[in-house]
Amino acid sequence: IMWSQRDPSLRKSGAGNIFVKNLDKNIDNKALYDTFSLFGNILSCKVACDPSGKSRGYGFVHYETEEAAKQAIERVNNMQIGDKQVEVHSFQKRTEREGGPAFTNIYAKNLPDDFDEEKLKSMFSEFGTITSSVILEDRLSRKFCFVNYETTEAAGKAVEALNGKDLRTEEQKEAQKEGDKQEDYLLYVARHMSKAERAREFREKSSADPVGRAAGVNLYVKNLDEGTTDASLRELFEPFGAITSCIAMKDDKEKCKGFGFVCFTTPDEATKAVTEMHLKVVKGKPLYVGLAERKAQREERLRQRYTLGKGMGKEGKGGKGMMGGPMGGCMGGGMGGPAMMGMMNKGMMPMMMGQKGGMMGGKGPMMGPMGMMGKGGPGMMPSMMGMLPGKGMPTMPMGMMRPMMPMMP
Repeated sequence: IMWSQRDPSLRKSGAGNIFVKNLDKNIDNKALYDTFSLFGNILSCKVACDPSGKSRGYGFVHYETEEAAKQAIERVNNMQIGDKQVEVHSFQKRTEREGGPAFTNIYAKNLPDDFDEEKLKSMFSEFGTITSSVILEDRLSRKFCFVNYETTEAAGKAVEALNGKDLRTEEQKEAQKEGDKQEDYLLYVARHMSKAERAREFREKSSADPVGRAAGVNLYVKNLDEGTTDASLRELFEPFGAITSCIAMKDDKEKCKGFGFVCFTTPDEATKAVTEMHLKVVKGKPLYVGLAERKAQREERLRQRYTLGKGMGKEGKGGKGMMGGPMGGCMGGGMGGPAMMGMMNKGMMPMMMGQKGGMMGGKGPMMGPMGMMGKGGPGMMPSMMGMLPGKGMPTMPMGMMRPMMPMMP
């Protein structure tokens, strides 16, 4: 249990914060605190652990003052704690570190089909002593390998010299297609990264909004088969234009999650792909293909859609229409709208207000052969009969209307 630090600037500044690595696996938070509390007041202290609670071999100690941190570095650096000699340095943020992390293990892909252990040693051993190596294949039988050197200098030299090298034969170079990209056949050699590091790097790249994607060329594809790979997804969309990137999202078991992204070079190509591929059945499933949206944009669009829908629903309850209740929603724009008001002005209002030939005290019958009005002005039925066709309400034939008896004096 440590004191709570409510001042975020103190925590984020890094002043007085030190990094301790190469810790013995048996060193816990209390042992680390007891070791470093001799040099000053500690604000926070922890050993980094994995999900199972086991130490990762490094930790952090945050002192109240910078002087205490400097004293701890001078006294404890290269000191043996437990069974290991620890290293103590001032903490640096990832963005402030120079030269990247030190590494000895490298990863290589786009290897030739006939690549074996002998060729691996002849290619990588010239840069330094190799402590371990392995050649593997993915589900598409593409070869890749891991090589671990004795020193970080040897690993760095191998990456610098081999990354981007063309290992193809002359026949393969002649058979190269026009649309082939260099990253698909040039040797890729880089520092081996854990899954968490790769995921973080992918998020950082995705967070940057490329100019092409902002122009509406990045497509979101949904309802994919679980066996879909990056290559098979690319094959589906290649007929519509040049693809800059293509990825089918996978789970921990390397099975497709059912969706992916395809980015084209021009909006016209993306539009053509949407037109041709949307609702197309692939492996028994109709695909959904549309422009990719950021989460914030999608949430805002849905919010506006549902807000608008609620507003229209309230208006349709008869607020503007003549007929309320259950009929208000569907009659608000018809019977209750301008058409009904026009009808009332021309027919119903004169009839009800007692004008000539009307319902109240006219000279003619209350309802003649042509409608409810007698001799005076346009009647209700002609107006209604002119309005009702096309609105889904049947009109009564003229011959079926029978005149009513005159009103008694």
